[in-house]
Amino acid sequence: MDVGITRKPLGPGSVAWRIGGERRALLAGGYGLLLQVGHPVVGAGVLEHSNFKAEPWERLDRTMTSLLTTIYGGQAALDEAARLRELHKSIKGVDNRGRRYHALSQEAYWWVHATLFQGFVDLERHFGVPLGDADQRTLYREWRQLGEVLGIKADRMPETVEGFREYFDDVVENRLEDNQSVRDVLHALSMADVGPPHRLVPSPVWNLVKPLGGSVQRTATVGLLPVALRERWGLSWTVTDQNRFDRLAKAVRVVGPRVPGRIGLYRIAYDAKRRARLAG
Repeated sequence: MDVGITRKPLGPGSVAWRIGGERRALLAGGYGLLLQVGHPVVGAGVLEHSNFKAEPWERLDRTMTSLLTTIYGGQAALDEAARLRELHKSIKGVDNRGRRYHALSQEAYWWVHATLFQGFVDLERHFGVPLGDADQRTLYREWRQLGEVLGIKADRMPETVEGFREYFDDVVENRLEDNQSVRDVLHALSMADVGPPHRLVPSPVWNLVKPLGGSVQRTATVGLLPVALRERWGLSWTVTDQNRFDRLAKAVRVVGPRVPGRIGLYRIAYDAKRRARLAG
């Protein structure tokens, strides 16, 4: 019998509350997105129903707002979960290989949620303070709890971290594929055709910093990917690339703790943590 899972939002005492909401999570954003769209169901849905190529920054903002609401929103997390299920009802069709897909298939819906757990673990491992065994187990229990809030059946989610690792490795090895959505995400991460993140950023300034941003995103994204996916997707990774990744990770670990919360945290997380601190 599966115990310990309940359809209720997380609270201030959770590991997810403690480590979530930091803007450095953007460094793992491309990694998580590639893991997601490499799944044939997710890739097909994004290709045919998403506008992320036309509005990448707006899509990123909506995605982060949704994720942080499910973690920090309390009752709003339940409302957001219901909104997401309603939104995904119409995302279905037949992909270019003749395979039917539906965004609410339990397999695909769980995989997207699972990549976010793995993203948190890998983000902390490389760009923060690695989670100890106890924290990983607690975070995974919380992630299963959030999964039920989102409408994922408990029996779809491995009960233990060990089971999750076996599941994750199996999906990477046997389910993820190269597809057009993977190619589109890789191109977007280069920022070659991406405009400034805000209308107040002048185009000349953006054109100067964009190559650096694309380089950082490529380094962080490919550096986090499993070797099997780098090879499957034809992504080169040299000793020089690894050294660049290591320097980036070290710089973030040094600078990150020194960034004030008002700057380093997304507003939803900052406000929630502040309210909890004042109430406690």
